[in-house]
Amino acid sequence: MQFGRYFEEFEVGAVYRHWPGKTVTEYDDHLFCLLTMNHHPLHMDAHYAESASQFKRNVVVGNYIYSLLLGMSVPDVSGKAIANLEVESLRHVAPTFHGDTIYGETTVLDKRESGSKPDRGVVAVETRGYNQDGTLVCVFRRKVMVPKREYAAAAVPDGVDPERPSFPEPR
Repeated sequence: MQFGRYFEEFEVGAVYRHWPGKTVTEYDDHLFCLLTMNHHPLHMDAHYAESASQFKRNVVVGNYIYSLLLGMSVPDVSGKAIANLEVESLRHVAPTFHGDTIYGETTVLDKRESGSKPDRGVVAVETRGYNQDGTLVCVFRRKVMVPKREYAAAAVPDGVDPERPSFPEPR
């Protein structure tokens, strides 16, 4: 199974559909809020959300949706990354609610070779997240530094791929 891509494998305009999707539970949302110390009642208090918000129910915290989409994109985009360089933009376009299922896809916007190191390049992508109805809920752009294939292959001693370590033989 492929995990990430080398610089040469990215093509401008390519679209990677990330699978599987993830159904967001109340537990997921509350745990993320608690871990990140975001205790806003819109996310944590059903009575508050019902009586004081336009949605009349809890809204999933946006940074969880962003993190979820970022994670979904790793096997297709940044699994071989040397570095995540920047998040250029992040927009939460529509709310996500408990029970919604999030699906993601990423489009390659641009790629360029590194100006200082010949063994790598920088790839710009846009990731979009949709709910089960096809509504766009989140979109972000980022840049990732990835290795070139020929340099990665030359760095592998004795044919051992550092990304796929060998496991001890079973007894």
